Amino acid sequence: MDVNSITITSFTVRDLRWPTSLNNIGTDPMNLAGENSFGYLQYQTNMHELIGTGWSFANGQGNEILCVAIKSLAPRLVGRTLGSLVSNMGLTQRKLQSGQIRFMSPERGILQLATCAVLNAIWDLWAKSQKKPLWQLVTDFTPEEFVRAIDFRYVSDVITPDQALQMLAKLGKTKPERLQLALENKAVPAYNTSAGWLGHSDDKVRELLSDAMKQGFRHFKLKAGLGLEADRKRLGLVREAVGDEGILMVDVNQIWDVDEAIAYMRNLADMKLWFIEEPTSPDDILGHAKIRKALKPYGIGVATGEHINNRVMFKQLLQAEATDAVQLDACRLASVNEILAVLLMAAKFNVPVVPHSGGAGMVELCSHISTIDFVVVSGKKSILEYTDHLHDVFEAPAACTPDGNHVTPTAPGYSCDVKESEFEKYECPNGSFWKSERGLQMLGDPWRGTLGEQTS
Repeated sequence: MDVNSITITSFTVRDLRWPTSLNNIGTDPMNLAGENSFGYLQYQTNMHELIGTGWSFANGQGNEILCVAIKSLAPRLVGRTLGSLVSNMGLTQRKLQSGQIRFMSPERGILQLATCAVLNAIWDLWAKSQKKPLWQLVTDFTPEEFVRAIDFRYVSDVITPDQALQMLAKLGKTKPERLQLALENKAVPAYNTSAGWLGHSDDKVRELLSDAMKQGFRHFKLKAGLGLEADRKRLGLVREAVGDEGILMVDVNQIWDVDEAIAYMRNLADMKLWFIEEPTSPDDILGHAKIRKALKPYGIGVATGEHINNRVMFKQLLQAEATDAVQLDACRLASVNEILAVLLMAAKFNVPVVPHSGGAGMVELCSHISTIDFVVVSGKKSILEYTDHLHDVFEAPAACTPDGNHVTPTAPGYSCDVKESEFEKYECPNGSFWKSERGLQMLGDPWRGTLGEQTS
């Protein structure tokens, strides 16, 4: 379909929240209770059946603020043709992040999440118009088209458009082999997080580990950080279940100071961990570098990135040699545009991209991102997180193969569309769950998710 014949005519924004905390999904040392939530945007077009869907992720409380932020940016693209936006997506990103509203939080914070939702909807619309899944749309780009989708401002001291063109052209010579692996669902190995939520009992962890191993998983991530005795007990249980060949990682979701992280993790060295994820503040680039240097003699790496809000911080993270895995979040950067910039920088620094996809819909999106990275950017297999909740709510759900690989998306678009029946129950505040006694109790608790303060 000719992108110049498609015009955006209107939009809707909806507040969608699933009560995931009721099943301990997402529980970790920093998040006692979280409700996987979307600020859910849809652009309608003059082609009435062609709709662009994009969303950004929240953890329940505050999702209404995300929706307001999306509503502040979405009108900018109404009346534009799709062709005028996608002919130079790097410029479209820069314009969307410009103007008076930029003063509120320039390329970070809530407006960055809103920018992500808006641009996600445009990428989804573009891919649907070409009847391709997003990953294929991008991997079919020429190097010049790929580079034109990126705003290189602030990162040209690390990678320039010309350098990116050279990298992409060089890797393009062997692209057909990797493309075939993607089509055979052999491009993106998965690792399991669902067995590692902090709120699960030991018996539940054993059950979930057994199921995961039967599904072909060999990499497992656990939440930790509530005390050495508890962590050693849980890690010992998991190590016993998965054997020496199982690869273990732990995630503490930012709870430690730098020196505390170093001291704590030294006491877990005998557990043979691949990495510690988010050991301290996500903003502390040099702190992560110090932790990584201190833990390297113990064979423990550092991974971070799920709360990094822009390409500049990823640039600094890589320059400082502060991480062993780039854990970009598809809902926190400025959509595919900025993700492509991060993929290029990670490839240049030879650091694997291991996207964060621990929340609803993130596996759906990141299946595209990891495939793009493998086929045309790094050319190397990495791993991608897999959580087993809420896939059935999507029109094009993510899945894993029996041998533990992510299924490569096939439906046109960016896998963003949620089934309409979900809104009847979980749109906030008028969905049937949120109008129930339990839902109203949760919504009425201003301390929801705060240890020692939550009343619901």
